[in-house]
Amino acid sequence: MSQVLQQLREERSNMGRRPRLMERFADFLPLTEATPPLGLGEGFTPLVRARNLGLALGVERLYLKVEGQNPTGSFKDRGMVVAVAKAIEEGARAVICASTGNTSSSAACYAASAGIEAVIVLPKGKIAAGKMLQGQAAGARVVAVDGNCDDALRIVRELTAERDPDSPVALVNSVNPYRLEGQKTAAFEICEDLGAPPDYLAIPVGNAGNISAYWMGFKEYRDAGLVSSTPKMIGFQALGASPLVQGHDFDEPQTIATAIRIGRPASGHLALAARDESGGLIDAVTDEEILAAYRDVARTEGIFCEPASAASVAGVRKAVADGRVDPEATIVAVLTGLGLKDPDTAMGLADPNLEAEPTVEAVRAVLGW
Repeated sequence: MSQVLQQLREERSNMGRRPRLMERFADFLPLTEATPPLGLGEGFTPLVRARNLGLALGVERLYLKVEGQNPTGSFKDRGMVVAVAKAIEEGARAVICASTGNTSSSAACYAASAGIEAVIVLPKGKIAAGKMLQGQAAGARVVAVDGNCDDALRIVRELTAERDPDSPVALVNSVNPYRLEGQKTAAFEICEDLGAPPDYLAIPVGNAGNISAYWMGFKEYRDAGLVSSTPKMIGFQALGASPLVQGHDFDEPQTIATAIRIGRPASGHLALAARDESGGLIDAVTDEEILAAYRDVARTEGIFCEPASAASVAGVRKAVADGRVDPEATIVAVLTGLGLKDPDTAMGLADPNLEAEPTVEAVRAVLGW
């Protein structure tokens, strides 16, 4: 164990504090005495009753699981803390991932915290600025390739398969089973906050690991006797990147929602199983529907999410309108990432600033007061 990790273990054994995510749900995670106690404060994210947004969507009980409140600004931290901790336990001295942005940010920050190297392979020119900068700031080595995220994932999988075993590197994309183990903890939190599972769990679908992880979590809480039911899983892809809806891969996926711009979902089979086992659905929403929901979440509830997050809300609106979701049910929509991850989209949609001379009268005049 590195000196940094040894210090972490000693410090955290002596601190009076709320438990870290891996401690809180240790009974449901594949941890051992040798698993290092990593943590940046992930989990414990808000479940917000969205009364104004629910009224606009025609939904009586709508909640938003605000995963942008995780340390690096996205849900990825739940799985990354487990994946990086287990990688170190198994002897890795570096982690590598392909990314549309949030995975790279999370991998870089958890690797920095653990004192190991992070390598990120991403599609050139197709990553939101806030996401790429976060990984660079944490010291990751970034390789931009001419291709899409599916190409990047293929490359890192081949790299890790060929890597010299004397210099181990761990792949920490969602194909890593420890990622899904960590991400399932969000389902536990929802059950605890509501006192029961919701009737529906709405979630964006890109590589499809997250919908799979939530379903795993709901089933495990039910099987442990902590809840008596599970929700219907309703996932939503962007129309221009909707292989699970269209039934074929997309060679050139296109959507403004960069976090779900995936043409070949690595966990697609698990997502379809979650849909079928839960009696749910997976559908597509247009970029226009995503952006309308993106604005509505911010302007009705004061929550600034990234565009991909809003696919869950856009999907709820669509499914309620066409009668596939009961508007009187309890619905939780997952907001997967923080709006500041994608400042360019936000600036492009923002209303222009009003301008006035530096007097009370001038400001009153432009406001129409």
